[in-house]
Amino acid sequence: MVLSFTIHPIDASHNQAVKQLIQRGGREFGAMGDGFGPSDPEVEAMSLNYREPQRGYWVALQQDQVVGCGGIAELDNASKTCELRKLFVNPQCRGQGIGKALAKHCLQEAKQRGYQQCYLDTLSTMESAIALYQSLGFNHLSEPFVNSIHSGCNVWMMKTL
Repeated sequence: MVLSFTIHPIDASHNQAVKQLIQRGGREFGAMGDGFGPSDPEVEAMSLNYREPQRGYWVALQQDQVVGCGGIAELDNASKTCELRKLFVNPQCRGQGIGKALAKHCLQEAKQRGYQQCYLDTLSTMESAIALYQSLGFNHLSEPFVNSIHSGCNVWMMKTL
């Protein structure tokens, strides 16, 4: 049975569930440790790191439970590029359109904030995520964007907004 979900800006009450979701996804796909997003210090309290107007982080709620999360933040002001950050969906809830809805929400918010392109990095093992990003118009890059800090990733993509 597919349950409906809603998307909301993150608040402090979501921090622990979001941390668990991000770290679970990191472990599932071998993306833990230096060079991977799930190990970034901000994961401890995501709501505290997305308060500035040029940033945003959202949660997908299903029956008041966090089942997905994702956000955007500035990557390069000169080129008006943001980064799609830490998009994860609970494994039991995948296939319901939650990841796609979150990604679309993030891209819409990025455009409203004046960004002209959106970058992301991921792992080749995250095949479903890559297929989603391609369906949303992301194109593969041959190397990471200059300001990327996630050296452990081996797939880099960019979308014009």
